[in-house]
Amino acid sequence: MRHVMVMNSKGGCGKSTLATNIATYFALKGHKVALADYDPQRTSLDWLAVRPDDLPAITPVDAHDGGLRGVPRDTEILVIDAPARTHGTEMNELVRRAETIIVPVLPSPIDIRACARFMGELLELGKVQRAQARLAVVANRVRENTLMFEELDQYLSKLKVPYLGALRQSTNYLRAFQRGMGIFELPEYLARPDWEQWVPIVRWLQSKRSQPA
Repeated sequence: MRHVMVMNSKGGCGKSTLATNIATYFALKGHKVALADYDPQRTSLDWLAVRPDDLPAITPVDAHDGGLRGVPRDTEILVIDAPARTHGTEMNELVRRAETIIVPVLPSPIDIRACARFMGELLELGKVQRAQARLAVVANRVRENTLMFEELDQYLSKLKVPYLGALRQSTNYLRAFQRGMGIFELPEYLARPDWEQWVPIVRWLQSKRSQPA
């Protein structure tokens, strides 16, 4: 079973958006997918609760109450929506459960400073230093051609982890989320620009570079 975690200690950075869309991507590829939600707000679980039955199945796991005990044994891809405000021992315990970690970051001074502290702590963990967990970052909810995005882009480009690109601030994510769908399940005429921004992310997720040797 492969464990893909979306995490950032800063709340409101779009962890659930990335987690649900990563889960739908793998489900559409025919994998048996489970989505574990550690956040007490249950955002990912609420999304799954309205997911239509005719779309590829994704198994919900309430990790906030029961940890990962509810994950089916035949799961091939487990996507983990990590909680906010994670530091120290709790962060270390979460990272121990993941081989692949994606960190979404918003274009704001507060989020950049929070990311700097979070990444500093994350990169000090033994599992990360031993390359037993692979990291990448994604700029999220960006408006291109703005000074704030330029600042975020420069910051993420200097990190010593893969910077997979930027996802625009798009109403398509809200439209899909409200229907229990992923961005890949919206009509092409509506979501093609968003699909194109996901290409480097899914390419990395499919590559050996996103998994421990």
